[in-house]
Amino acid sequence: MMSLQQPLKKLFCLHVFIIVLSNYAVQIPVTICGIDSTWGTFTYPFIFLTTDLTVRIYGASTARRVIFTAMIPALFISYVVGTIFAHGDFQGLNALGAFSIFVFRISAASFAAYVMGQLADILVFARLRRLKQWWPAPAASAIAGNALDTYVFFAVAFYQTTDAYMAANWFSLGLVDYAVKISASLALFVPLYGILLNLLAKLVFKRPLTGISAA
Repeated sequence: MMSLQQPLKKLFCLHVFIIVLSNYAVQIPVTICGIDSTWGTFTYPFIFLTTDLTVRIYGASTARRVIFTAMIPALFISYVVGTIFAHGDFQGLNALGAFSIFVFRISAASFAAYVMGQLADILVFARLRRLKQWWPAPAASAIAGNALDTYVFFAVAFYQTTDAYMAANWFSLGLVDYAVKISASLALFVPLYGILLNLLAKLVFKRPLTGISAA
């Protein structure tokens, strides 16, 4: 594992926590206003918020280090937690004695989607972060990163999976998931990014927003 210094270790732990939580939550379907989705739709966008703040403050290279450091532990822990709580229900520790292809596919899909989605997010964000306005970078990176992340995750995890519901509806669920993620990102997470960035600029870095764009 690559060595990380404080506070990057906290960012690493936050990345792993969000990934594991989302991989558990994606197994639980939910219907809101007649729209079928999963609870993971509402937890995973926090990873893009975390990544964008990391790129803004520490730069793209450091953000990539955090991602590559977090991906293997997140894969392992996701499988363990997903097996014990398969389909959102507690299965007991004995469940770890049998290999679960359903949970493994979710973990592997999360691994691939996380890496590809976050790298796309970093690439777009890094190209736009020097604009005078703070919002185009997180907005554009969320649209690009979530698109790649969502397609890779749902295709790898649920295409012809053993779960009949997910196998039959993975593509439509993916479209809904992406639409909800983008709506939530633009309406909630991008403004939240601006608020957090402003607070960091005032309370931590003592500089304006444009002053904490790391090289």
